[in-house]
Amino acid sequence: MDNVPGFCSSVAPEENGPETRDCPSVEDGLVDAFGDLAALPVEVGERRPTCLRCRRPQKVCLCPFLPPQPLEVSTCLYVVQHPAEESRVLRTVPLLAACLPQGKCNVIVGRRFNEEKHPELASVCRDSRTLILYPGPKSQNLEELVKYQEVGTVKHNVIIIDGTWSQAKNMFLKNSLFHLPKQVQLNRTLSSQYVIRTQPSNICLSTLECAAVALSILEQNDDIQEVLLRPLKALCSFQLQHGAQIHHSKEHLLKNGMYDKPMPKNKRKIKRMEKLVTDHNICPR
Repeated sequence: MDNVPGFCSSVAPEENGPETRDCPSVEDGLVDAFGDLAALPVEVGERRPTCLRCRRPQKVCLCPFLPPQPLEVSTCLYVVQHPAEESRVLRTVPLLAACLPQGKCNVIVGRRFNEEKHPELASVCRDSRTLILYPGPKSQNLEELVKYQEVGTVKHNVIIIDGTWSQAKNMFLKNSLFHLPKQVQLNRTLSSQYVIRTQPSNICLSTLECAAVALSILEQNDDIQEVLLRPLKALCSFQLQHGAQIHHSKEHLLKNGMYDKPMPKNKRKIKRMEKLVTDHNICPR
């Protein structure tokens, strides 16, 4: 109620008559009520103690499922994260960062990125060794790209966009910096283990899973994928044991007649949903 004109002012005098204040006005009653509320002590909720490594509450710490020592990798990850991801409880990026050495998993939060405000990211985008993991007609298969490279000869930077699929698409299209690196995608057949969050299609992966597959390819070490997925599997297992439900992909729900939400009226959205059912090769954006 700040800056409301006339609030808490005296009653205007009647025309050609004296001002009367025999009974408390409605405004006075409201002021008293708000004053009483303002006098109440503010209760600050206690935050649960958080593990400094996995960033999970200490009672559900996932450190036993993390590698004893950070994985030694030559690849440097840059996770550009939509601001909405910061408030999500079941995030995968903190688990990814906990598995890698300091400086190998850099998280940059925002929607729009430019050279003036993000000079380090801009420099990375202009680096010829940088790849951006984003599927599309211009994307090259990552495995084909590194097929003839010797391990450690090229120290790649990999940019991964962290957000929902619609958020990631919007961030990719509206940031010209992200069009500078070579665009790559993953062609490995892998169903997402992140079953407590809905994916658009069966082959769409979480940020941690994308990073795990990409690092195992670039480092030519399949053990990396197994180690990085271990805390994610533990997280999902714990949530399912405590009441969470398995989230099937939208593709699975549509194909099996289980999609119970109203169908979109927008033609473009309808076409996108039809693509989920008919296209088995890509994760739609």
